[in-house]
Amino acid sequence: MRYTLKQIAVFEAVASYESVSVAAKKLALTQSATSMALSQLEKLLGQPLFERNGKRMSLTPWGQWLRPRAKKLLFDAQQIELGFTGQQLISGELCLGASQTAAEHLVPSLISKIDTDFPELRVLVDVENTEHIIQGVLDHEYQLGVIEGRCDDSRVNQEIWCHDHLVIIAALNHPYAKYERISLAQLEQAKWVLREPGAGTRRIFDSAIHGLIDNLDVWREYEHVPILKSMVINGAYLSCLPYLDVAKAIELKEIACLNVPELNMARTLSFIWRKDGGDNSLRDCIMSEAKWLAKRGLVSKP
Repeated sequence: MRYTLKQIAVFEAVASYESVSVAAKKLALTQSATSMALSQLEKLLGQPLFERNGKRMSLTPWGQWLRPRAKKLLFDAQQIELGFTGQQLISGELCLGASQTAAEHLVPSLISKIDTDFPELRVLVDVENTEHIIQGVLDHEYQLGVIEGRCDDSRVNQEIWCHDHLVIIAALNHPYAKYERISLAQLEQAKWVLREPGAGTRRIFDSAIHGLIDNLDVWREYEHVPILKSMVINGAYLSCLPYLDVAKAIELKEIACLNVPELNMARTLSFIWRKDGGDNSLRDCIMSEAKWLAKRGLVSKP
């Protein structure tokens, strides 16, 4: 073996921050030492790992091939070190990307159980829409993601965690709130506020109305669910949101849930990870804890 773990660590840091100077600071190395380690690794492997565009470092195809393998190598090295220093075997840090609904209603229970069962395992959480989480997993930003709906990218594994469904909501004083059943024609005449394109919720809603409603009057698109709920409560808009996000508001009679029998908006919330990510005991641990919660109905819809 001609390369060293230090060289692999330098490679991974530069890939993460796309900068030699930032990577050097994170690794507590000088910039010259970082550059030298990276140059030595490229020379030993006989291939360029980065394209240098000014100060920005972009992975070449060889660098993209190496990165998941480097991550696994560094993870295994960390586990060996922890195992021989008397720490728990399930310890370390994992970055989880979660969609808004999952982050608010499901992930807190999951982290609470992990904190109880595996106190040395730290889960860092980023909240993004489904499209960004998929890209983050592909870009190695997240070792694990929780998304709404499907991911059709062949580079990603997907496993269902639990089920939910979307509902159409309106203010209690909205004209549609008094009807037992709402037609597709009535939906087409309404004013809408919806999640932004790329959000899992929006993709499921668009798929549900495809071929049924030709012209939807969308006035505003927002990333944050509380904004949409507030606009519905205080305005003459309709919206489509996950039941998990609006269940309490419906129970408190702040908004009305409209009955539209023609629309099937059942959905899943799933874990995703790169197929070439190799074995990862932290990822497996988190998914095992999540399955335990789901089996006991602690993260399913009310």
